[in-house]
Amino acid sequence: MKVAVGLSGGVDSAVSALLLKEAGHEVVGITMKLWDGKYQGGERDACFGKGEAEDIAAAERFAAELGIPYRVFDCCKEYDEKIIAYFRKTYLSGQTPNPCVFCNRLMKFGLLPELARASGLEFDRFATGHYARVEFDEKTGRYGLLRAVDTGKDQSYFLYRLTQEQLARHLFPMGTLTKAEVRRIAHAHNLPMADKPDSQDFYSGDVAELLGASDREGEIVTLDGKVLGRHRGFWHYTVGQRKGLGIGGGRPYYVVDLDACKNRVIVGFEDDAKKTSLKCADLNWVGLAPLKPGEHRECTLKVRSAGVPKGPASITMADDGETLLAEFPLGIAGVAPGQSAVFYSGDLILAGGVIGN
Repeated sequence: MKVAVGLSGGVDSAVSALLLKEAGHEVVGITMKLWDGKYQGGERDACFGKGEAEDIAAAERFAAELGIPYRVFDCCKEYDEKIIAYFRKTYLSGQTPNPCVFCNRLMKFGLLPELARASGLEFDRFATGHYARVEFDEKTGRYGLLRAVDTGKDQSYFLYRLTQEQLARHLFPMGTLTKAEVRRIAHAHNLPMADKPDSQDFYSGDVAELLGASDREGEIVTLDGKVLGRHRGFWHYTVGQRKGLGIGGGRPYYVVDLDACKNRVIVGFEDDAKKTSLKCADLNWVGLAPLKPGEHRECTLKVRSAGVPKGPASITMADDGETLLAEFPLGIAGVAPGQSAVFYSGDLILAGGVIGN
């Protein structure tokens, strides 16, 4: 089988390519170029930043050592128009964006393999170093996206927007491995990226630069309107944030809402930060066919990438056929409009969508 592997310069994608070649597949490495120096960036290791040139160089050296072809595709313009523009618009509206989720569907699993095929490369499957699994369910006729065996590294939350067509064409070699096993394989083959730290950030610099917004002083207020402090722009905060508020006091405060119109950061205590229900739209159905209005399903859910799915929970399709109402009686903190809610049955993603106000 011919397989194109998205190489990032990191250990996971490198081991993916290595294992696929050892399994007898015809492998080619492909990479997205996203950084054109338009922004200042920073020194942190991130998906988008000045360190991209070093990552591409590392991927190119690895491909040469492995003896596979390697191609880089310039996606800077599309990334700025699709992902950065979405990030900016969402943040400045007072919501919390999730750029990685949309980048995966539109760019990494969308534009990148499209450009590779358009350039003349032929391949049957596209593979990445993500920690997730894909399985086809003959009963439902759907491709399911499942959590990785290494639940601590699982990235299925970030992939929930992938279409059935994308899942059908994808391979996740890391899905059945632990991170420790991946690093052992890398060491056994003397890969130079064997101990490279994982990238933890979307952007290497200050996200305010991407927003193009100058600092603007505003108030930090309680739910009843009491002013506790000042800030330099609501976009420097996210719902659920506890640290870095600079307001002191006894019990810790949490950000519970952002008022974009009044440039206010609204805070409350831990109980105030918890929600027991949410609505989400812009849905993507994965392991489950779309529910009909009024139809109900028990599940667990994640509203952040970290941690494990929480429950008990249930989802019900609204009368409009486009909005899901999720209820979780034990409460979850940090439910942020603009972020994604992803619904699971065991390890299987049922569906997901963007959380509304």
